[in-house]
Amino acid sequence: MPQPPIGRFPVPELKDLPEDIRARILAVQEKSGFIPNVFLVLAHRPDEFRAFFAYHDALMDKPGKLTKAEREMIVVATSNANQCQYCVVAHGAILRIRAKDPLLADQVAINYRKADITDKQKAMLDFAMKVSASAWAVNDEDFAELKRHGFGEEEAWDIAAIAAFFGMSNRLANVTSMRPNDEFYLLGRVPVQ
Repeated sequence: MPQPPIGRFPVPELKDLPEDIRARILAVQEKSGFIPNVFLVLAHRPDEFRAFFAYHDALMDKPGKLTKAEREMIVVATSNANQCQYCVVAHGAILRIRAKDPLLADQVAINYRKADITDKQKAMLDFAMKVSASAWAVNDEDFAELKRHGFGEEEAWDIAAIAAFFGMSNRLANVTSMRPNDEFYLLGRVPVQ
């Protein structure tokens, strides 16, 4: 059976991409063993590719009080609420790896309130979900609740920015019909061969 297309829009050939984008994609391929489809789909528009991944990296790779696994929890929970198959599958794989837990991503995606996470992480996800679904309603009580769980204003900004950025990403992935790579489904679930 032929492989379905990875998205609705044309995917450029690697050889035809600007050097900086091609180098980034090849580096990801070398590290992960495959090219995540998001890189190929977004390469359709090089300037937007650069802007997207610059902001992604600024949010997801920076040092701070939120762990990399907690950042991925935000992505998985909000992406599920936004019905983004690509992001739930891809970032679920990253969450499994970062948390070193093969079950956590599925728990967070399906119902984070019943997941095996801390009350602090549930408060983080409650805030992220409110930002994702109704940012207009965020108020002082939401910040007080985060503070009660040990999150400062910088962490609140990080949680909100990740939820907001991936809200945009989820919508773009849905509109482009971005298909998750098959490799994502097994990452972090079974030992690497």
